[in-house]
Amino acid sequence: MIASYELFGFMPSEMANDIIEWAYENEKPLYRALLKAVADIKRVRPVYLERQPRSQRHQLVLATLMRPALELTAANLLRTWLLKKHTPMLAQFLESLGIEHKDGIVDDLPPSVEDEKLKKAIDELLAKYPRELVTVYLNAFNSMNDPQWKLLEEMLKTDPRLQL
Repeated sequence: MIASYELFGFMPSEMANDIIEWAYENEKPLYRALLKAVADIKRVRPVYLERQPRSQRHQLVLATLMRPALELTAANLLRTWLLKKHTPMLAQFLESLGIEHKDGIVDDLPPSVEDEKLKKAIDELLAKYPRELVTVYLNAFNSMNDPQWKLLEEMLKTDPRLQL
């Protein structure tokens, strides 16, 4: 299982930068919390980061997000980005599995799903969405939810289509 901070290290740098830029443009409270967490790790005030050119600031944020100490911050950023920007993909995956949801959010995940349904749902996502996006989503889904589905974990480790 890949932790959220590790996902930022494995995903393409363009995607990681897009996530941070999305937070900057669309989720100001989340972005400010992200800057505060990075500032705390760097032992500077958030205003120091805010005064840096945005591209330089985002490089520092990304480099810092890849640390284990920022797991909760990285997980929150990923979760929010997926739920708010990629709702149709999340909804399609859950609907393919026959899981009731509201805008990609599930109250109770079943302890397991049928192997064939899961394989088909993943194939459908890969046919419709960029491979890296699907891979990040499925890794985040697997690491952030209880229970973890054995087949999903196995596919994330062995299926070459789901490697970053």
